[in-house]
Amino acid sequence: MSTQESDSRLRQEFGTVEESPALRIEGDRAEQIVDALNADLAASYVLYHQLKKHHWNVEGAEFLEVHRFLEEAYEAVEHHSDVIAERAQALGGVPVAGPVNLEDHSYVEFEGEDVYDVRTSLHSDMETFADIIERMRDHIELTNSLGDYTSEEVLRGAIADYEEYAHHLEHYLEDDTLVLDEATH
Repeated sequence: MSTQESDSRLRQEFGTVEESPALRIEGDRAEQIVDALNADLAASYVLYHQLKKHHWNVEGAEFLEVHRFLEEAYEAVEHHSDVIAERAQALGGVPVAGPVNLEDHSYVEFEGEDVYDVRTSLHSDMETFADIIERMRDHIELTNSLGDYTSEEVLRGAIADYEEYAHHLEHYLEDDTLVLDEATH
């Protein structure tokens, strides 16, 4: 019997928030925060899978450096995703987890299965980081205005790392390179 077939075992339905007597954040405020956290969680998982895909497919003269960088980046995104999910759960929500819900709740789109050249892939990663950073700033303001300073700190921790990776990607995409022009033609 699958868990989906047995409603008697369902503890909490996705999309609901049960007030935490320990954290004492009013239900409607907790719902707004959990919605924001789930959006950031979904977007982070989209980014995670994109970074992982690019890590697998990177090629060229700077392969090892970029390969390692992408691994470090997706591991950081995975870590922050876990922290965001645990915060949503602590607030009484259900963290977004399944592929359909990730796609539905993410404000960034899945890149798809195609493989692109390294420069295009890294540009896509930078843009995805930037989109998430922009939205996280709004969610930091929201959590602060609703008096949830812990969720604010969770998002501040994520955004600090996301900005650093976006900035490094910006440097990777600069015109200057150690690779000679004739090597790329």
